[in-house]
Amino acid sequence: MIKNNIYRFLILISFIISTEFISAQNKLSNFKIVIPAKPNENEIEASNILQKYLNLVTDSEIKIITDSEPEFEFEILLGNNNRLSKFNISTDSIDKDGYSIITIENKLVIIGGSKKGLLYGVYTFLDKYLGCKMFTPDVIEIPKNSEIILPQINLVENPKIIYRELHLPSARTSQLFCDWHKLHHYSEREKYYGSFVHTFENLVPSDKYFKEHPEYFSEINGNRIPHQQLCLTNPNVYKIVVDELKNKMKERPEAEVWDVSQNDNFGNCTCKNCRTIDSIHGSPAATMLNFVNKVAKEFPNKTISTLAYQYTRKAPIGIKTEPNVMVVLCTIECDRSKPISENKDDLFNRDIEEWSKLSNNIKIWDYVVQFSSYTDPFPNFHVLQPNLQMFVDHGVKYLFEQGSGDSWSDFHEMKAYVLAKLLWNPNDNVQNIIDEFLKGYYGDASKYLRNYFDLMHTSLQKSGGNLIIYGYPSSGKESYLTPELLKKYTVIFNEAEKSVMDNPTFLERVKTARLPLEYAILELSKLNVSKDFQIFDLVDNKVFVREEMKNRLQFFVDNANKAGIKALHERGKSPDEYYMEMQKYFEDGMIVHKAYKKNVNIISQIHPNYFVKGNETLTDGTTGEANYFFNWLGFEANEFEAIVDLKEKTNINLLRTNFLQEHKSWIWLPKVVEYYISDNGINFEKVGEVKNEIDERKEGIFSQAFTLNVNNVSAKFVKVKTKSLINCPVWHIGYTNGTGKAWLFVDEIIVN
Repeated sequence: MIKNNIYRFLILISFIISTEFISAQNKLSNFKIVIPAKPNENEIEASNILQKYLNLVTDSEIKIITDSEPEFEFEILLGNNNRLSKFNISTDSIDKDGYSIITIENKLVIIGGSKKGLLYGVYTFLDKYLGCKMFTPDVIEIPKNSEIILPQINLVENPKIIYRELHLPSARTSQLFCDWHKLHHYSEREKYYGSFVHTFENLVPSDKYFKEHPEYFSEINGNRIPHQQLCLTNPNVYKIVVDELKNKMKERPEAEVWDVSQNDNFGNCTCKNCRTIDSIHGSPAATMLNFVNKVAKEFPNKTISTLAYQYTRKAPIGIKTEPNVMVVLCTIECDRSKPISENKDDLFNRDIEEWSKLSNNIKIWDYVVQFSSYTDPFPNFHVLQPNLQMFVDHGVKYLFEQGSGDSWSDFHEMKAYVLAKLLWNPNDNVQNIIDEFLKGYYGDASKYLRNYFDLMHTSLQKSGGNLIIYGYPSSGKESYLTPELLKKYTVIFNEAEKSVMDNPTFLERVKTARLPLEYAILELSKLNVSKDFQIFDLVDNKVFVREEMKNRLQFFVDNANKAGIKALHERGKSPDEYYMEMQKYFEDGMIVHKAYKKNVNIISQIHPNYFVKGNETLTDGTTGEANYFFNWLGFEANEFEAIVDLKEKTNINLLRTNFLQEHKSWIWLPKVVEYYISDNGINFEKVGEVKNEIDERKEGIFSQAFTLNVNNVSAKFVKVKTKSLINCPVWHIGYTNGTGKAWLFVDEIIVN
């Protein structure tokens, strides 16, 4: 109801359930939603959505009519409506996804651009002015309000970021969530993308061409290598790519964007021609951009996208992009502990500056999750807004935020909500957005979740530690996951659960939010980070699994399954698989042997990034897992040599040392491990050696025990010494003319 003239522009609409305005028989509101007589799909969808939620909010029935029907005093005008002509409302300032919401006289007007602008305007009206909130696809808050009073509105919004895709469960699983929050669902990308990143192998398959034409592929250390990259100065490669694109475009003429980009590995071609071009222009991106520019000229009516990723991330000097080339610049190496712009050591600052001078068609591929451990706490919220603002300041119009895809990850529901708001408006009040989500999603537990959230983020920032997307709980054990903080977080979650004990829905959500903390405690307890956080107790030299840790594991697995978690990290591993893995660790994760807790003198230089507990790591009884962040000492381009002091003369029947291999990370097993014994620690006698029988090309990450059985020898000191790869082998992409440094990872010297 519009009240007197004084309030005419302050109050637009009142839906009041009373006999005066609503018929008791049909419950029709005095207000009508008006759409064009010949509405398009967007106008039909927008009107139906507005009607649905107005009915839910007001508990009444709002009728939809067309603009060919007689005019009513109180109307909501949607889309290209002939009622607008008398108000002189222009759409000139509205972009394709933009919209305008206006109150004028007794009308509410919502108009939008040619794509989804009208739909976005309707959802903004519901969210901003009626208080309807979609926190996740399954959690929608609809306030009940029989009287809706609106202020005078004159809102025009256009997105600063033209393309906004979010790779997190809420956005991946729900078109409705994307529409509500003005995101692009991945299915929309699939409609107009003919191909999508890492396309070299698809365009010029190694299996098809390498045998007859190895010259089409990367030359590395004088050898042509399949399944790496292409030789971009080879004219036949160019012809094959162009012909292949022509054929694919005939099959999908509607597709607007076609990708020509490197495979997801290193190994760029270093033949004379490629090397010369890259040298002149200061980056391996030179041959890439030259090649892509040539391809783009063949298809002036299409967009040709390419990656600035890993070895091509640095922009070339003196080569501009063709107008129809899109550069996809990736942030994969960036530290998430601080905003990129505040990290002067981060070369991404240089790269985005240089690329923005070469192209005004840049898409950012950003990363907002910890891929190696989805269920590890990952406190990166404080960098989301400043990083987005930095991208926009450099003219970026397209953004792909890669999270955990369809998989569950730490605070993914809130991260999707926050990022969706910021992708539309990078200057929005992020703290208000976080508070809004926490209150709506966790109810009375929100204040505790906020304390946990704030404490973790501030602890990370104060510590000066880093935050990488391929880290593990052990990466944060001295910054935001210290034993003291783990205790505080535990207390906070205990209080949070108590606060919603009478609300099963909120309680379940709090328990689910707790899972990353419980996972971190389990993983860090393997490292015996404190007396409170260790898997095992040792009584009379016998190892016992602590009951508390058994209970924590059961809590984690039960609630992870209840939450529908399918993968704990990018490569998989279900909660049940984790349970079986932990049961095995309970059995053999700690070994008490004759060198247990004995002093070790490591003669080699430990790399500071993989120091763990230093010398103690080799006799702490804890065995390393297939993860080089977990309890492994790292040595770069160095042999390993260490001496264990057994303190007294000891009978020995077995000597064993564990090593790790993952050649994709430039880590190899030693070729030979030699064992020596001594009574005085000066004069050593060699008692044997163990040769490596594992292929240095073997894929995957795995550990290997180098075990020597000896016949009841007696000694006070044991020496372990390796013969290893100092540099990457010639077949490996890290060879680099014999200068690429190989890694050796060592754990636990066992004496029995």
